[in-house]
Amino acid sequence: MSKALATFVREVTLALNQSLEEEFIVPIVKKEMKALVTDSSWLPDPFSLCASEGYRQYLLYCDPLERFSVVSFVWGPEQRTPVHDHTVWGVIGQMIGEEASQSFLKDETGKLVPVGPPDLLRRGEIAVVSPKEIDVHYVSNPSSSAKAISIHAYGGNIGKIKRHTYNIDDGTRKEFISSYSNTVLPNIWL
Repeated sequence: MSKALATFVREVTLALNQSLEEEFIVPIVKKEMKALVTDSSWLPDPFSLCASEGYRQYLLYCDPLERFSVVSFVWGPEQRTPVHDHTVWGVIGQMIGEEASQSFLKDETGKLVPVGPPDLLRRGEIAVVSPKEIDVHYVSNPSSSAKAISIHAYGGNIGKIKRHTYNIDDGTRKEFISSYSNTVLPNIWL
C-alpha cells in the first residue's frame, strides 16, 4: 500500500489540531480527499469487497480522539442506503464508478420530498454533507453491472455516532448507529 492514506490522515490531523470548526476543516479535507481518490491502488483488496446482501462500510482509520474517521464505502450494482442523516460533517470522494445521492427536505405536512434530481458523483469528484445544510439523503450505485467505491471522511467516529433513518412517507425518524464491515484495520504506515 502506498502512503496516500497516511498522508491524508496526517494532513487532516494537523488541520484539526488548529481548529475543529467545520468552516475551517472541510475545505482542507476536500483538498486532501481530491488527492486521495485520484489513485485507487493504495486501497487493500479486503477493504474494497462488495457483497450481494448490501453495501459495505470499511473503517480505514479513526482518530484516537474520534475527531474524524475515514471509511471506504463499497457498493455492488444497484445497491443503496436507506434515507438517513449524518449529524456531523462529511467529505466524500468518488474513487471507482459512480454514486447517486438524492437529498430530501420535509414539507409542511412533515413528509420528505426530494430536493431536485439526484446528484451524480463521478470518479475523482468530491461531495460534502453537513448538518448545517441539507443532511438527509440516500445514496445508491446507479450501475447495473459495476461496483462503486467512495472514500468518506467524517467529523467523528461514524461507526459510533447516533444518527437517523427516515420514513419518506411521513418523515418519522428512527435512531441507528452504523457498523463497520471489517474486523481488522489496514496498516497505513507501510
